[in-house]
Amino acid sequence: MPPSVRVVSATESAERDRAAIERGTPSRVLMERAGNASANEISRRYADRIRDGVVVFTGPGNNGGDGWVVAGALARSGARVTVVETVDARTPDAVAEKTAAIGFVQRVPGTADTLKSLESHGLVVDALLGTGASGEPRGAIADAISAINAKRAAGARVISLDIPSGLDATTGRHSQCVVADSTLTFGGIKRGSLVARDCCGEIVVLDIGLDAAPNNGPRETDNVGNQLPWLVEGAWVHARVPPIPFDAHKGTRKHVAIIGGGPGMAGAIVLAARAAARSGAGLIRALVASENLGSVTGGAPFALASRWPAEQSEIAKLISKWAAAIVIGPGLGKSKDTRNLVERVLSDSKLPVVLDADALNVFDREVSVLAGLLRERKALLTPHVAEFSRLAGVDVQNVLDNRFEIGLELAKSVGATVLLKGTPTVIFTPEGERCVVARGTAALGTGGSGDLLSGIVGTILAQTSDPRTAACCAAWIHGRAAEFCGYVRGTTLEDVLYTLPRAWNETETPLTTPVLATLPAVPA
Repeated sequence: MPPSVRVVSATESAERDRAAIERGTPSRVLMERAGNASANEISRRYADRIRDGVVVFTGPGNNGGDGWVVAGALARSGARVTVVETVDARTPDAVAEKTAAIGFVQRVPGTADTLKSLESHGLVVDALLGTGASGEPRGAIADAISAINAKRAAGARVISLDIPSGLDATTGRHSQCVVADSTLTFGGIKRGSLVARDCCGEIVVLDIGLDAAPNNGPRETDNVGNQLPWLVEGAWVHARVPPIPFDAHKGTRKHVAIIGGGPGMAGAIVLAARAAARSGAGLIRALVASENLGSVTGGAPFALASRWPAEQSEIAKLISKWAAAIVIGPGLGKSKDTRNLVERVLSDSKLPVVLDADALNVFDREVSVLAGLLRERKALLTPHVAEFSRLAGVDVQNVLDNRFEIGLELAKSVGATVLLKGTPTVIFTPEGERCVVARGTAALGTGGSGDLLSGIVGTILAQTSDPRTAACCAAWIHGRAAEFCGYVRGTTLEDVLYTLPRAWNETETPLTTPVLATLPAVPA
C-alpha cells in the first residue's frame, strides 16, 4: 500500500473537493471539518498563546469561511477572538459560517486604521486566500498580509489555513505572502507548499474526508489519467527498510560495487562508500582511476579498492558474481573513455544499477541509447535538475516548472525509475507512479551531497532489488539526516554522515487523528 497523503496542484485540490461533494459530502461539511480540525490542532499546539488572544484574518472565499469556523470554535472554547474581516464573505458557505460565528467573536473591518490599531495578540490565523487564489495580492488583502507579517515580527505566532496567503498553491511562486509558523492543510499537501517551505513553517496535513475510499481504495488520478503523487512518510520508509538480523554477516547484508573516482575526484567515491557503509552494506568495492587508490584506501579503509582495469571487460569479472548492485557515476568524469566504461559495465552485467552524475552526463540527449543498455535490468537514475536537463534535452527552467510531471516520460522511455533531486525530490516509475520526498534542508545544497545519496540508494537497492523502494527510502533518509543536523550554515557532509544512523533507527511517533502527516519547519 502506498503512503496516505497526495501531493496536489490547485486544480487537483479543487477536483478532489468536487469529487467528495459529488460522493455525498456537502461543501459546508468539508468546510466545518477543516475549520474544526484546525481549531483543535491550534488549541493543542498553542494553548499558551491562546491565552493572549487570537486574531483571525478572513478573506472573501471559502478559505475565509474556514477562518470563521476556526474563530467560532476557539471562541466557544473560551478564547478571546477578534476577526478582521478584510473583505466581506462572498461564497454561500463562508457567509453561513460567518453568521454562525458572529455572536461569539469581536468583528472589526480590515481598514488601514484598524490594522494599525490592533492590540497585541499571541496568535494570528491567516484565512485570507486559499488554494484557488493566484496572482499578486492587491488592496486590502495585500495590506492584511503585511499586517500579519508585522505581527509575526513583533512576536506573534502565525498559522495559515491550507496555504499561506499570497503563495501560489501549484508553483510556490510569490511576490508577497504570509510567512507562517505553521500551515494546516486539508486532505492533501499542496505542491507550492513543498517548493516554498520557508514560507510555511511546520506543515500539518489534516484529514477532512477527501479520499475516494479508505485504505485500499482506488487511486486518484490527474486530468490526463496519471496517478496523483504520494508523499513519502517516515513510517512507510521504516516499514520497508530490511532489518539486519542478529546473525547477519557481510554476505547477507549484501555487496555494493561503486564505480567512479576519476582523476582528481576521489572525494566523490569516498563519500559514496562511507554513506553505503553507514546505510548497512556488508561489503563495498570501489573501482577508481589508478591514481586514486591511495585516497580511497585512506578515506574508506573498510572498502575494497580496485583500479579501473586497462581491459574493461575485466570489470564484469570483478563485480558480476560478487555484487548485488552497482553504483556508477560518483566522480567518474565525462570523456570518451568513461562513456566506454559505462557501456561496458552495462553490457556485461544485468545487475541492478544506480546511474548518477557523469554516468548520466555521458548520455546527453541519448535517451534511446541508454534505454537499450538498461533493458532487462532493474535500474535507477538519480539526476539533479541540470543532469536531467542534459539527458532529456529540455531546458532547465522547464524541469523546474514541471518537476512533478517531467520525469514520467523519461522513466517510461528508459524503463527505469527516475529520482529527480531537488526541492522537493520526485520519484517516477516506469509504471507511471510518482512519489514525493519533502525532507531535508539547504545543508544538502552542496557539492558531494548527491554522492552520499548514491551510496545510500545503492545499498538499499542491493538489499531490496526494488528501485522504487530504494529511491523513496534513500531520499527520505538522506533528507532526514540533514534535518537532524539542525543548522544549515556550518553543517558539512561529515555531519550528515554522522547523523545517518539516527535517521535509520528513528522511532516514529504515531500520529493522532485527524493528522495524516507532518513536515517540520525548515531551519534558516
